[in-house]
Amino acid sequence: MDYGLRFSDPAKYARALRRAHELVISGVPRPEIPDVLADSWRRSMALGISPDQHSPRHLHDAAEVLELRREHRLQQVMPALDELLADSSSSGRHLLVLTDASGEILWRVGSPAVLRRADRLEFFEGADWSEAGIGTNAISEALVTGRPVQLFSAEHLVRTHHEWACTAAPITDPATGRLLGVLDVSGPLDTLTADTLRMVRCAVRVAESLLVAPDGGKPAGAPSPVRASRQSPRRQSGRPAAAVESLELLGDRPAAVFRDGSRVPLTLRRAEILALLDSRHQGWSAEELAYELHGDAGTPVAIRTEMFRVRSLLGEAVESNPYRLAAGLAGSSDSGRVLRLLREGRVSDALQAYRAPLLSRSGVLSVQLLRDQLDLAVGSAVRSSGDAGLLVRWLSTDMGASDFAAVEALGQLVGRGDPRYLAFLASCGG
Repeated sequence: MDYGLRFSDPAKYARALRRAHELVISGVPRPEIPDVLADSWRRSMALGISPDQHSPRHLHDAAEVLELRREHRLQQVMPALDELLADSSSSGRHLLVLTDASGEILWRVGSPAVLRRADRLEFFEGADWSEAGIGTNAISEALVTGRPVQLFSAEHLVRTHHEWACTAAPITDPATGRLLGVLDVSGPLDTLTADTLRMVRCAVRVAESLLVAPDGGKPAGAPSPVRASRQSPRRQSGRPAAAVESLELLGDRPAAVFRDGSRVPLTLRRAEILALLDSRHQGWSAEELAYELHGDAGTPVAIRTEMFRVRSLLGEAVESNPYRLAAGLAGSSDSGRVLRLLREGRVSDALQAYRAPLLSRSGVLSVQLLRDQLDLAVGSAVRSSGDAGLLVRWLSTDMGASDFAAVEALGQLVGRGDPRYLAFLASCGG
């Protein structure tokens, strides 16, 4: 069976799997079906699970699940997992699920549409998704093998699950190695990508790193996970992340500046994201940012992972759904200050503030366009000023050094025999 079809032609691959599934459960061996999967099907049927079974075993009702959540150690990491992997927007197509160590679902997050679809399978809180509860699925296989697992279409035992693709990985206690639960991302077949397994593994590593924290025990009276995930993360120092005062995006050493005067360096990727957020007040979806930063190869899941890290550093200075700078930070970057000064007609002050190109090391096209727009705005204002001194200052910067129109404007003001004009003309190749 051609595994590559799973991503290139999921419908064709699903049809081939279904044919193999029918033969194997009828007792006909199929060499292309891995032994570990066929063995799981046989174990499930020996436990009384039928491929035609619809309902999983139900262990607790909704009120009891709420109590189980409050007492569970994974309560403290659910907000981070929600931030990293969930998509509860109206267009969201996958489901985030977190179970306990037995496979009982304690949390799930998704759009109304995908939740309704999951409800038809009774894939909800309190349901037992172990082999004994509903047969072979990604959660049950993660429990059995102790490893990350992907199951696609008819790799599930139960036929009503054949329209789903599921990726699951166990979460263990870093101190003891004890299994705490399973993280699962599920959705229609075409929601599975080559990055899904990598992102689930990454999210598990984040969860396990959070469990190492001194307050890694169960939180008494913790807020609900979805509400908590929308609350502001805190900086590692313990100081509220709302203390961000400005962003330094000009030059090659981007940083966030806090109100106490401290300066925290930013990676280039995070600075690129913040430059895009700073450029648009209405904000960006994860899909839009993925395309702007990575083109067609970008994935919203990768953006959510990076945005989790950005918000862990800056907290409530960055809002989500859509991603944008909070009102207190919007326009407070050094590049934003340049534009604000230009709008106020303070061209000399804007030129003074424009100390270096926007993220000079970035090769991302959307950032390059923002850089060019800033150059154009400053250059146009300087050329229109009719001030020879401003033109000389502009042409002396890296950003204005190749502005031939500014050289010509200077020549008209000081005369074409002026040494300043001739020097800048030579440097422009004139």
